Order: sequence, then C-alpha cells, then structure tokens
Amino acid sequence: MKKVIVACGGAVATSTVAASAIKELCKENGIDVEILQIRMTEIESSLDGVDLIVTTMRIKKDFGKPYVNGMAFLSGINKEATEEKILSYLK
Repeated sequence: MKKVIVACGGAVATSTVAASAIKELCKENGIDVEILQIRMTEIESSLDGVDLIVTTMRIKKDFGKPYVNGMAFLSGINKEATEEKILSYLK
C-alpha cells in the first residue's frame, strides 16, 4: 500500500481534482494507494509513512519525500508527464 499526500490551500477543491486523478491512475496501473487529502500547512505533521507528496500549489520546502507538482491535473498541461513522474515514484 502506497501512501500519497495530496495538498492544496484548503484541502477541498483543487486537491479533490488531483486526488481523484491519482486514485484513477493508480487503479489503472494496479497500485494499491491511500490518499491523504490535506491542507498545505498540514504536510509537515502528516509525513509518517508517506511515499509521495503531490500539491496543487508550488512549495519551496523540502520535506525529505518525493514531490510532484500536481497543477497539471487542473490545467491539463503536461498531464501525461506528471502521471509518469507519479508512477515512477509509486512503482
């Protein structure tokens, strides 16, 4: 079971879009995934057992875990490259 943080400013709108896309991507690739949908401010206190962090906003801080910017799930731009990057961390 892989654990992925999906974070945005309020843990509601944009992270829901990204979380749904990541769940579907993992399902299509046979990856068992747990999505932790949280606010950006909650990342640091939620890192235990996390395999990947995906945010819909830019972050500068290094949390010591693999990180992917998930804006592509909102804009559609570079979505395939973003999906490939996510899969490379979770496979």
